[in-house]
Amino acid sequence: MEPIKGRDAQLTQDETQPAGAERAQRMKPGERRVHILHTLAAMLEAPKGEKITTAALAARLGVSEAALYRQFASKAQMFEALIEFIEATFFGLINQIAEKEPNGVLQARAIGLMLLNFAAKNPGMTRVLTGEALVGEHARLAERVTQMLERVETSVKQCLRIALMEANQAETGRPQHEPSQAAAALPPDYDPVLRANLLVSYVVGRWHRYARSGFTRAPAEHAEAQLRLILQ
Repeated sequence: MEPIKGRDAQLTQDETQPAGAERAQRMKPGERRVHILHTLAAMLEAPKGEKITTAALAARLGVSEAALYRQFASKAQMFEALIEFIEATFFGLINQIAEKEPNGVLQARAIGLMLLNFAAKNPGMTRVLTGEALVGEHARLAERVTQMLERVETSVKQCLRIALMEANQAETGRPQHEPSQAAAALPPDYDPVLRANLLVSYVVGRWHRYARSGFTRAPAEHAEAQLRLILQ
């Protein structure tokens, strides 16, 4: 989520303002909400990771706290909207991966890389995913992130189960004298549940390292080789 530059003077305009060029440029209600969320995400990118207050957010936007509360009932609601954005992005991309890549192992690999690259492009969102930005906030926010990651793990698990099923079918359906490339890619004791859990744990660990480093250690560093070890 790219931060929007400039101060949000449009948030405080009201219906008493005379018509004219400035009124024509006024943000629509939905745009105001998006601008607040972009600014919150940008503030979360601060390397020191200070706790963000509504007062600080309002000051960054150049508006009153009351103007923020006209768009969101609470700071928790703002974080919930960020989580909803992350969730919609993740599962939209997971669906695209499943449609484009027929191989289950490569689907899982692509999901892992997508999760790491999302963090690299959205440092502030990474602090939400690790829970760092949610310390002291309503417990439901951390629960929402946990549930989202469980859904991601289920998606990876499904990819690997399909890969294992196809590998087994290829192994049992081929003549004995022909090599089976599909089966050879997966060891006999291949466990989709274990490997899906390991992949998600690896990604979360990379997110934590990225945030702790002040966003200097790339999440996807050596990820290609490491994901290959995890998945194959």
